[in-house]
Amino acid sequence: MSTDLTPPAPRGDYVPAVLHNGVAHTAGMTPRRGGELAFRGLVGADLSVEEGRRAAGLAAANAVAAVRSVAGLDAAVRCLRMTVYIACTPGFQDLSGVADGASATIRDLLGDAALPARSAIGVLALPSGAPVEVELTAAVLD
Repeated sequence: MSTDLTPPAPRGDYVPAVLHNGVAHTAGMTPRRGGELAFRGLVGADLSVEEGRRAAGLAAANAVAAVRSVAGLDAAVRCLRMTVYIACTPGFQDLSGVADGASATIRDLLGDAALPARSAIGVLALPSGAPVEVELTAAVLD
């Protein structure tokens, strides 16, 4: 998967990422492309698990772009922690299946060694009706 090297513009009073003492922390990234949500709705009602996986992959690509925006394009990056929030129907249990889309994108963009520890959390709603939101913490090694 390729990624635009520019993270989506913030939708409020925050920055896409902060680099502090060699650790990059991203804001929550939704599956935006060209400033617009590419996916909307609840996983398990409006979106299938596969659509949720693709949405999580796009959100993760945006998170990597945010890390790159503060770390530099050539810096070695080691992802440490990723949280994938999934807006889903009550009782939806395939949270890990959706979050696997984010992990696959991290692997595609940064390699197996960059895979982070991960949490997948089901929630009632996310900003602007997004089905997923990804937060990423990464060590910048260069």
